[in-house]
Amino acid sequence: MPATRPTAVFAMDPVHLPRLFPPHLMTRLRETVAVNPALVVRDFADPAATPALADAEILITGWGSPHLDHHALAAAPGLRTVLHAAGSVRSLVGQDVWAHGISVSSAVTGNALPVAEYTLAMILLTGKDAFTHRERFRAGRTHPTPAETAHTGNVGRRVGVIGASRVGRRLLELLRPFDLTVLLHDPYVGAAEAASLGAESLPLDQLLAHSDIVTLHAPDIPETHRILDAGRLALIRDGGVLINTSRGALIDPDALTEELVSGRLSAVLDVTEPEPLPAHSPLYDLPNVFLTPHIAGSLGNELQRLGLIVTEEAERLASGGTLAHEVRVGDLGRVA
Repeated sequence: MPATRPTAVFAMDPVHLPRLFPPHLMTRLRETVAVNPALVVRDFADPAATPALADAEILITGWGSPHLDHHALAAAPGLRTVLHAAGSVRSLVGQDVWAHGISVSSAVTGNALPVAEYTLAMILLTGKDAFTHRERFRAGRTHPTPAETAHTGNVGRRVGVIGASRVGRRLLELLRPFDLTVLLHDPYVGAAEAASLGAESLPLDQLLAHSDIVTLHAPDIPETHRILDAGRLALIRDGGVLINTSRGALIDPDALTEELVSGRLSAVLDVTEPEPLPAHSPLYDLPNVFLTPHIAGSLGNELQRLGLIVTEEAERLASGGTLAHEVRVGDLGRVA
């Protein structure tokens, strides 16, 4: 235990705290920093939080944390580090944080793992045409004919990965053992690096035209807004599959709905725009759409992985080390 523990404060929706920091992790964290688990801040202007914030050197944030603006920083004049026990920090920190020289760390790497695992599962299942066969089996109660399985299987299936993000890179690792042809589009990744990741680098339009399955792992930034519009969706071959575990804003929702209602494409959608979809959306009932309620990221027992990352970051700080998962302001233009 450090001779003098840094002072920390939790700021998030309290419902997440015991899942992020189960007893063994909370004990380990409290051996490193002086933090009160009974105080979880939802409003930086709350008088009950004023004394703790006034002494805080570290803010441990998560889903439901209030935005860190200049008013929040005024309440925590000694703040030097934000440890975010979740993914993106876009909605959490603003320019005031960077202007004050406050370091920011995110557990986004830990959150990327289950997303990549979910995506791998969906690639393999859609390659086997599992969802279509399930519908046929449910309706007909008979096994498929050879003609109905003629285009089923994962040998040589072409998978187009859009975005070599943390999720995208982990997915590329997971895809290596399988007999798939992997294509990659990322404006920051050249041909040599793509090859080292096990993929062939292609311009976006070519990737769409040559892929059987397209999976999105790009950040939601102005450059990627509606990156898949009607014209680009039309490039995907008939019978192609689109997987989105990134953000709904990357796809034109009207164009996507039109393609799916027509039956030309199939989709696995863990994220949509809007989210959730309105109750009258046809996507809920289409047999060629596998719709899940934003479950690909960390849930349940996976949350403690994020708490572990934050705990380890706190230990590095307390021992005079540097952050392993620091987010830099220059990265915000191209990361989630």
